[in-house]
Amino acid sequence: MKNLLFAASLIFFLPVFVAGQDQNSRAQGYAFIAPGNSFGTSTLHFGGGGECDLYKGLGFGVELGYMAPTKSLRGGIGILSPNGRYAFRYFDDSKLIPYITAGYSLLFRSGTANAFNYGGGVDYWFADKVGLKVEFRDHLVFNCRRDCHAYQIRLGFSFR
Repeated sequence: MKNLLFAASLIFFLPVFVAGQDQNSRAQGYAFIAPGNSFGTSTLHFGGGGECDLYKGLGFGVELGYMAPTKSLRGGIGILSPNGRYAFRYFDDSKLIPYITAGYSLLFRSGTANAFNYGGGVDYWFADKVGLKVEFRDHLVFNCRRDCHAYQIRLGFSFR
């Protein structure tokens, strides 16, 4: 439990360090809520994280979230995802930035499971430091015997 609290603190306080960057910074924090479907059950996933572009749109991110069936939010799992990402930056002053992302996901509760995640979306920056995030994401669980996808549409906000 201490490791989970440490990871959550690290992810949620990352934007504090990001906020010190100038407005042209390629680092941002975000929070989201995501209705979806996993193993044929309606789910709700919420969480947050941080992302940073390293070179010409190529970057990385890490997030921590909680996903549960909508009928029983107590029966959920934690998800920790370090990801690679690519942001399509056509113009430096563009407010609309499409991106793709993919990486590893660690699913945990009383045990753990490994998954691969991929997706894409857009960030729309309606102010210098505040934006809207819309994304599709799928977590594909390894060594699964039935429908192993956790699809979701994420809605959230980004901040620098």
